[in-house]
Amino acid sequence: MPGTAPATPAERIDVVDALRGAALAGVLLANLGPLSLYELLTDEQKRALPTAAFDRVATLVMPLFVDGKAITVFSLLFGVGFALQLERGGARDGERVGLFLRRIAVLLAIGLAHAYLVWWGDILVWYAVVGALLVLFRRAPDRVLLAGAVVLALVGPPLVFAHVRAFLAPPRQAEVYAGALVAFTTGGYADVVRQNAVLVDWSRRSNWALVGFVGGRFLLGYWAGRRGLLKDPAAHRVLLTRILWVSLALGIALTFLEATREMVLARVPFLAAGPGNMVLRMALRATTLTVGVAYAVGFVLLFQVERIRSALRLLAPFGRMALTNYLAQSVLGIALFYGLGLGIGPRFGIVGWLAAWLLILVAQVVASRFWLARYRYGPMEWLWRSLTYGSLQALRISR
Repeated sequence: MPGTAPATPAERIDVVDALRGAALAGVLLANLGPLSLYELLTDEQKRALPTAAFDRVATLVMPLFVDGKAITVFSLLFGVGFALQLERGGARDGERVGLFLRRIAVLLAIGLAHAYLVWWGDILVWYAVVGALLVLFRRAPDRVLLAGAVVLALVGPPLVFAHVRAFLAPPRQAEVYAGALVAFTTGGYADVVRQNAVLVDWSRRSNWALVGFVGGRFLLGYWAGRRGLLKDPAAHRVLLTRILWVSLALGIALTFLEATREMVLARVPFLAAGPGNMVLRMALRATTLTVGVAYAVGFVLLFQVERIRSALRLLAPFGRMALTNYLAQSVLGIALFYGLGLGIGPRFGIVGWLAAWLLILVAQVVASRFWLARYRYGPMEWLWRSLTYGSLQALRISR
């Protein structure tokens, strides 16, 4: 089956790898909130930290520019990758779909091990579950992909919110977080594993809307990949520029709405309940999507500028090893902040969180470049490919 053979490094698209690296840097910044244990603290405990003044400003700024936006770009790229896989010639449609589903099955196994044995905040399980459904849309016309993306990402979750929340009935966050803080700061590895199971169950019940969040972005990325927007950005510069300005304008307007939400609700009571509130929630859900799209398209257009491309390309090895680096970030976060590691915990607030982000990011960018100068794939990427194809893949670069 030559058409289903793994893509070689020469077949990779630099802008996709570099953009994935930039997105992973943002994902690390967001994930270090819970990994540093800061987000497990109560409001009173946060106010008692010596960094409380800085933290108050950071907690206003970071949600507006980081939270949800990085994972939006990361999710869009999953859809792009799916389109690129299906477009590879030399194999029948059934073989390509079978290969994709095997990749998804392996990803699910890796995600479950990561969630229960390492860190409960895993996103790979959601990617695997929702990603398997992408095969249903592989022959859908563009208008169906775009409409499906809007429905899944913006319309669906608010419409079914009350019904799903009542059915799932998650435990109270304060109680779950309090137990987790004790286990992660004072417990051993067995305590961490037990608490991971509790948090995974709570997360699945509380964050069910991730199905729509991830699914909508997968479909949008699939549309972009099928149109070849990232495979040949120069040929689509006009369309990409239009997408940038529209998404940026909407993103700025919606971000302002999100920042002034309480003021708007006080002045427009219609938006506080009923259909008006549903419209408001749909609009606010569009904030991360539009800003994330603007980030992604802006990055792709900047990558076309020769003077800037060399700097952005430094992120490409980091992005090529996205799975390895994502899993390693959890291990490094636990080693720094949990009691079974250095035990730094949340004592330094968001200052410690940001310092860890910079340290881990620089180390992984350098390590990725070093590794890929000698090997074809990252360690976990190699394992993923080997399990998918049922045979050990060549790892070391021949010289």
